[in-house]
Amino acid sequence: MNRDKQSRTLKSIIAKSRRCAGTPNWSLRVSAVFLLCAATAAVSQAQTFTVLEKFDGFSDGDNPFTALVQGTNGDLYGTTENGGASEEGTLFKITPSGTLTTLLSFDNTDGRGPLGAMIVATNGNLYGTTYFGGASDACESGCGSIYTMTPGGTQTILHSFCSESNCTDGAQPYAALLQATDGNFYGTTALGGTNGGGIVFKMTPNGTVTTLYNFCSETNCADGETPYGTLIQATNGNFYGTTTAGGTNGDGTVFKISLTGTLATLHSFDVSDGVGPQGGLVQAANGSFYGTTTLGGTNGDGTVFEISSSGTFTSLHSFDGTDGLNLQAGLILGTDGNFYGTTAFGGSGCSGFTGCGTVFKITPGGTLTTLKILSDPSGAFPYAGLLQATNGKFYGTTVNGGSGYGTVFSLSVGLGPFVETIPTSAASGAAVKILGSNLTGATSVTFNGTPATFTVASPTLINATLPAGATTGPVQVTTPSGTLVSNAAFRVR
Repeated sequence: MNRDKQSRTLKSIIAKSRRCAGTPNWSLRVSAVFLLCAATAAVSQAQTFTVLEKFDGFSDGDNPFTALVQGTNGDLYGTTENGGASEEGTLFKITPSGTLTTLLSFDNTDGRGPLGAMIVATNGNLYGTTYFGGASDACESGCGSIYTMTPGGTQTILHSFCSESNCTDGAQPYAALLQATDGNFYGTTALGGTNGGGIVFKMTPNGTVTTLYNFCSETNCADGETPYGTLIQATNGNFYGTTTAGGTNGDGTVFKISLTGTLATLHSFDVSDGVGPQGGLVQAANGSFYGTTTLGGTNGDGTVFEISSSGTFTSLHSFDGTDGLNLQAGLILGTDGNFYGTTAFGGSGCSGFTGCGTVFKITPGGTLTTLKILSDPSGAFPYAGLLQATNGKFYGTTVNGGSGYGTVFSLSVGLGPFVETIPTSAASGAAVKILGSNLTGATSVTFNGTPATFTVASPTLINATLPAGATTGPVQVTTPSGTLVSNAAFRVR
C-alpha cells in the first residue's frame, strides 16, 4: 500500500468513526473497519480497576495511543499521539499511584504522532519512534523518526526516516524498537523501502540505520506488506514478527528473520484464522509464539493464535463482539503464566456504538476471561496493550473517555510483586539491571541459584554482575519483605 492510498484509507476510517461515535477528539491510525454493537459478556469480578489520569487534551496530551513501559526509577513512561505545546504529541511519565509529568512536547522537527511504545535499553535510557515528522520533508507530514530520552526527559534524535532517495531507508515506523542480544536496535517501518511495502532495519546505538529486508519483494507481496507489529527476538536468536497485509491471501503474515536479513514466511492468514495482525508476538516458556489479529476468525471480530517456531498454527479464540472486537495490540505474558490483552472495541459499554473495549485474560490453552468492560467514564477504546509493572499490577491506556481525551488506568488481579531484568539474556560477567519495588536492604541476588555481586542503586533498581557458572533460570532477590522472583527466566549465553 503506498503512502497516498494509506492516507486516504486512514482519513476515511477517521471520518466514519467520528460519525458513529459522536465523541470528541477521536483519532485512529488503523487499517480496520468497525462492525456490530456489542451485547453483554461475563466479567471476572476478582480485580480492582483504577483510573489514574484523565488527559485534558492540551498541555498533558491527547490520545495516549501506546503501551506504557517501566523505567529504572520505577515510574511508567508513555506517549500521547496529539496535544502538548505544539499539538504534535507528548512524552510523559506517571508514577504507579497516578502523578503525571509531561516531559516533552513534540514539535514536528523531532517527530510527531508517536504510535510505537518506548523501550528501556541496557543503558537505562528510553528509545522510541514517531510515525510522522522528523527532518525529512519527503513525506507530506514527515516520515517519522527514532529518538532516545533520559528518564529525566532529555531527548536526542537518532534518525529521521526517508533520508535516502525514494525512502529506501523506510518511512512511518509504527512499532516499538527491540534491543537485541548484540546490543543493536531492530525495528520495522510500515512503508518505504525499495518496494514501498515497509522494511526491517537495524540501528546501532549511535543511530546508524541499515535496511535488513524490503517487504513486497515477491509477486503480489507474498512475503508480506506493512509490518506494524514489534519484532521479538526468540530464544533461538532469530527475530519473529507480523505484517498486517500481504501474504498468500493478502490478510497478513507471520515471519521469521535472521540477524543478517534472511526472511521466511511461516504463516499467511486467510480470514478464517484472522486478518491484519499488527500487535506483534510474545514467546511463552513452551517455545511457541502467541499473537492477535485485528479482525477475522469465526465471527470476524479478531482472534488469538499460537504458532510454533517452525510455523505450526493454532487458532485459540475467536472474539464475537460480546467479549471484545478489533485487537490492535498484542499480548503480554503475566507472571501467572497466562496472557493478558485488550480489545479496542466490543463489550457492553458505550451503548449505541461498538462497545468501548475490554481487558481480558487468556490461558495458553485458549480459555478466555473478560476482566474489565470499559465505558466512557473509565476510559474508552484501549488501542494499546498492557504493561505488568513490578508491583504486580497491570497498567494501560485508552485513546478516549475520561475527560474525552483518554486515560491511564491500573488493574490489579491479585498477582504479587516480582523483579525484571534488563537485559533478559547475557554472557558471564555482563552488567544486569534488576528492576523491582522496595529493593532497599536486599541481602542476596542469585541467577538460577548462583550468587551474584550487586549494589542497590535505589528502591527500584539493583545493579548486578552475571556470575561465572550461572545457568539459565530465574533471578531471585532476597529483601527484608521477602524473596522476589523474575517474571521470566534469565537466559545465559
